[in-house]
Amino acid sequence: MSQSRQPVRPPSRLGNGRQRRNESRDWRAYFIRWGIFLGSAGLILIGLVIAYALIVARPNLPDLDTITDYKPKVPLRIYTADNALIGEFGEERRNVIAINEIPSYLKNAVVAIEDERFYEHGGVDYWGVLRATLANLRGRLAQGASTITMQVARNFFLSNEKSFSRKIYEVLLAWKIEANLSKEQILELYMNQIYLGQRAYGFSSAAQIYFGKDVREISIAEAAMLAGLPKAPSAYNPVVNYRRAKIRQEYILQRMRDLKMITPNQYELALAETLHVRGVGKEFATKADYAAEMVRQLLISEYGDSIYTQGMTVITTIRRAEQDAAYSAVRKGVMDYELRHKYRGPEGYIKLPDDNTERQRAIDDVLSDHPSSDDLLAGVVIQASPKEIQAVIATGDTVTIKGEDLKLGSVALSEKAQPKQQIRPGAIIRVLPSEGRWVLAQMPQVEAAFVALDAHDGGIRALVGGFDHNRNKFNHVSQAQRQPGSSFKPFVYAAALEKGIMPNTLVNDAPLSISSLETGSQMWEPKNYDGKFEGQMRLRTALAKSKNLVSVRVIRKIGPRYAQDYIQRFGFEADKHPAYLTMALGAGSVTPLQLATGYGVFANGGYRVEPYLISKVIDAKGNVLFEATPSIAGDSKLKVLDSRTAFVMDSLLQEVTKTGTAATARPALGRSDIAGKTGTTNDNKDAWVLGYNTNVVVGVWSGNNDNKPMTKGSTISVPTWKAFMEEISKKYPNTSFEKPLPDPEYS
Repeated sequence: MSQSRQPVRPPSRLGNGRQRRNESRDWRAYFIRWGIFLGSAGLILIGLVIAYALIVARPNLPDLDTITDYKPKVPLRIYTADNALIGEFGEERRNVIAINEIPSYLKNAVVAIEDERFYEHGGVDYWGVLRATLANLRGRLAQGASTITMQVARNFFLSNEKSFSRKIYEVLLAWKIEANLSKEQILELYMNQIYLGQRAYGFSSAAQIYFGKDVREISIAEAAMLAGLPKAPSAYNPVVNYRRAKIRQEYILQRMRDLKMITPNQYELALAETLHVRGVGKEFATKADYAAEMVRQLLISEYGDSIYTQGMTVITTIRRAEQDAAYSAVRKGVMDYELRHKYRGPEGYIKLPDDNTERQRAIDDVLSDHPSSDDLLAGVVIQASPKEIQAVIATGDTVTIKGEDLKLGSVALSEKAQPKQQIRPGAIIRVLPSEGRWVLAQMPQVEAAFVALDAHDGGIRALVGGFDHNRNKFNHVSQAQRQPGSSFKPFVYAAALEKGIMPNTLVNDAPLSISSLETGSQMWEPKNYDGKFEGQMRLRTALAKSKNLVSVRVIRKIGPRYAQDYIQRFGFEADKHPAYLTMALGAGSVTPLQLATGYGVFANGGYRVEPYLISKVIDAKGNVLFEATPSIAGDSKLKVLDSRTAFVMDSLLQEVTKTGTAATARPALGRSDIAGKTGTTNDNKDAWVLGYNTNVVVGVWSGNNDNKPMTKGSTISVPTWKAFMEEISKKYPNTSFEKPLPDPEYS
């Protein structure tokens, strides 16, 4: 019997499968054991955290008095006479505002980006914590887990230290705050306290600093940009990096749309809106940095460091329209002078990377080291030829300069230019907007100063102490001691009138040699500015033509000692004007403020009124701490000049604007009551114009800080003075002095 053959089977896999199942059970058991362990550990940890929170942290929580009785540090604020903000001083630039005065779309923008569930959670957003945790585990960028309430807790009570204990305190404080304050109260604290860059604390201050607006006036687009600042004030600062700030603004607008805080149409309009961010130095309504600094110095000497935190308000005598006109006139005068002179070369060079992103980053970095000076902007050249320059400015825009607007740098654009002078790709240059075009420019070396005084009470109505306060804080109006040159002659002539020399008195304009005994140093042979001698001429004509030889003969006749004594009536210091014949040519030293004060005596009929800047000081509660009581022309105690002498001097100084060195002013201004005097020192180191009508006295000086000569015949002071007077003269009718009666005796 044959045996049946069993089929051949493959090796059984039963054993292996059983083994794998056993292994799987082992791994499950392993994970379960570890899960239990970790869960237990987690529970223990949570228990410890709760115990720490209840036993250690909670009893040590601070009282909420700091926020329930909110008294933030409020800076010193300085305003013009017509209520335009010109300065803030304090560690924290802050303007506290009630929550109901903040636009709803600004509140919504902040909530949208910082804490979208703000009105739903009780201080801690658990969903937000979970979302942030999961995102971090996945390596994704997510919103932070800190709520607005937690940020309030941190900003008022805690440091920015990243530690476990601080986070516990932050959570507990958030709960405590939510239990004691309403959501609107919490949001109000947040929006007034948060730091937003540029020393701005709170959104009201930030709106003013970044956009020059009251927070109630900002648009949705502007609100979204401000809302982007709390996360990283330096990174999203639109002044420093506009592109980055713009990207974040667009994201916030998107969030507001998605959360139905704004409509799709509002979103599109806000996205398309052109934003005008104020650069450094443009935070205030008008440019009066030097005046604001003068106020700060006066107040610090009176009240000490408390001025920076107590919310004091100062009202000055500055008038906005006149300050704007003065600032504009000084800037234009200086820049016109610079554009007529030699180009000194680029401010530096950088290597431009080939990669566009790297190139832009390199440009951003270097431009941050070359801040703008108002509208005088820095740019990096990306293309250059004798016919055209293209440069990238801080906003990321590319500007084009061509044709006549390249005139200043024509030599520097030549292939033969010296390497350190050449304008080529990578060069850092200055550009200036002009009637819709861009002009190649450069930072000026020359300086200028301007002051306008009320002729009747000495109130300073406009003051510009230099070209750029951010670049040079030295106040040339009040601090610069300079030779007045021929602008000092009227005071010597006034002394001569008191001695009986009349306007029609003939004086010889002829060469003169004076011994060292009279000069006090060495033999002197004075010359006229034009180098010409015209012989016998009336005193009136001599002043109009600013004849030096006549002035020297006049002071020789009346005596330098008498002249030295006489000029003190106008407020000049005797020791700054030695009693020598050279006094007649303005060889002493004055500040522009002193010189303008002296001319005020001629403008108001013979009264010396003291200049003043502060009209009123008010504390945070509205109490008046100080109110000025200025001296007023007409007060007999202030009389320093006989009315007849003042009348004649005004006539002589009007002649200067009719036929003399300032004769171009009268037709340009279309006025018959303009009087004044120009002045230039040896080698053109100082150039002056002092001019007035019966309402306002104006003094303009220009020169170099290192006392180097300016270009002869290339003026700054005269066009600056004319530009200002053109703007403000429209406000005042033509007035003239009436012929006065003889004065009684006065001291």
